[in-house]
Formats: sequence, structure tokens, C-alpha cells
Amino acid sequence: MKFVALIKYRIMSRLLTLLFVTLIGLTNLFGQSDSSQVTKKYQAKPKSVYPFGKEAFLKDEKTTIRWLGNAGFLINSRGTRVMIDPMLKEFDMPVLFDAPVATSDIPELDAVLITHSDNDHYSIPTCKDLSKVTKAFHSTIYVDSLMQNEGWNSFGHAISDEFIVGNINIKITPADHQWQNAYPGFAKRFFKKEDCAGFFMTTVDGTIWATGDSKLMPEHLNLPDPDVILFDISDSEWHFTIKGALQLAERYPDALLICSHWGTVDAPDFTPFNGDPEIIKAQIKNPERLIVLLPGEPFILNQSKK
Repeated sequence: MKFVALIKYRIMSRLLTLLFVTLIGLTNLFGQSDSSQVTKKYQAKPKSVYPFGKEAFLKDEKTTIRWLGNAGFLINSRGTRVMIDPMLKEFDMPVLFDAPVATSDIPELDAVLITHSDNDHYSIPTCKDLSKVTKAFHSTIYVDSLMQNEGWNSFGHAISDEFIVGNINIKITPADHQWQNAYPGFAKRFFKKEDCAGFFMTTVDGTIWATGDSKLMPEHLNLPDPDVILFDISDSEWHFTIKGALQLAERYPDALLICSHWGTVDAPDFTPFNGDPEIIKAQIKNPERLIVLLPGEPFILNQSKK
């Protein structure tokens, strides 16, 4: 990998995994050789996977949303096919399930949208495969520079920029996720807020907001009311946290909330990956609007509108 920041991010991920395994080994060594005494911390995960193939990319008269795992989604809006942050292969930490679709089964995409450069969102192995069938990649100006280096057809956007993909209008929303700056020496560049983003998408059947990874910002509470929020339930300090997620949900009381950033990476002690829909459901107002999809399960937007 030629990008130093991504290399270090992956090294840190691997070190955290190794440390977790080592600690369990030491626990067994010092007086707890009975494996039944070593209890792994609970982590919420999907009960099963809903595999799909080329049929999900056909044109029809509706807008369908599918969760791909982690923060990844496929949106097919009446034939305009967009993937957001797909992580479908070769992640550098253990995952809890196989991706619901193989990159080889994806016939064509109108766009891939990448919120930021972390490798659970900007998956280079996934995007490399998808570059063969994707008309255009869209992201922030920084991530676009990385994709340009890969030779892909990509476009960088500033916060509040708007662009059109097929029949979807997309506006860039702000994010606050420059966690690298909190660790001096971790990265050779200073990360800016505008290096990360979300996407507010207007389709024929309603509006969808992919928030991206972010601390809760005042700007997030002053958007047009979305019909659907791709809802980050991670309790990490560099994400909304549970408190922030509840505040966001209260601000948009009519929005349907499709759970995101949970149940995918096997990391029960690592807050970015160990979100639990049941914790949110127990505290949220109108909990029936919290939608927990299986990976690959279709959710039809135009049938959900009130």
C-alpha cells in the first residue's frame, strides 16, 4: 500500500486484534486453562445473510436500499445504482459474515460514493474490483486524490457541493471524523474536517441521508427532514455515540432509521464496530421506525412513506 496513513491504520487494526488474542492466551495460561471460563464479550450481529446477485441491479419502479454490512449500502433508485462505502472483501480484521454479494456478481454501477479514507469505508480491494463496472467514484477532495492515484474515474467535492447521478441528486454534508490528529505521529498529514463527508440523496421516492462517520455537529440538526437516515449506531467518541444518535433521531422524528456501522467486524471490545440496535431501540422515541436489516435484505423506500 503506497499511502502511509492507510498502512498505519491497518497496522494498528492488526495490532489491536493481536493484542486481544494475546490477552486471551495469557488468561488461559495463568490458571484458566478451561476454555469454558473464557467468556468473549457479547457483540450484536445479524442472524443471517440475505444473498443477492444481478437481479438487484435491474431497473424497476421503486427505490430499494440494501445494507451491505458495516457502513456499506446499495441503493437502486428506478435503475440508478449507487453503492456507498462498500466493504465486500479482504478487510484486515476478522468479519462476522460473508458479504451478501460478490464483486464479480455486480454487473454495473452508476456511482460509488466514499465518505472518507478509513479502510472500512474506502476499501481499496473492493473499489479496485468495482472500478471495472463503475461509471464514476465520488468523494471528498482528499479521497479523490487517493482514487486518482489508483487511476479510477473519480471526482472530489467540497462540503455543500451538489451533483447528479442518474435520477438522484446528491448533496455533500459535513462530518467531523479526523481522529488521526488525536494521535501525534500517527499520520504524516493533518486531517481536515472536509476530508470526511456524508451524502444527502434526493430520489423520486424520497430522501436518504448517509451520515458518514462523524461526531454529532450542529449542522446535522439543521438539514431538510430526510425520509430515511442510514443511521450510525456506533458508540465511539469519533462517531455520534449513543447519546448523539438519540439526539439526531429526536430531531428527525419522522425519519426511518436503518442501522449502520454494527455487527460486521469481529471486535466486541472496539467501540467503532460493536454497536447494538437493541440498546438504541430501548431508548429511542417511536422505536418501530428503527430498521435492522439483514445484510443484503431489500428495503423499499416508496412503500414506507407515510
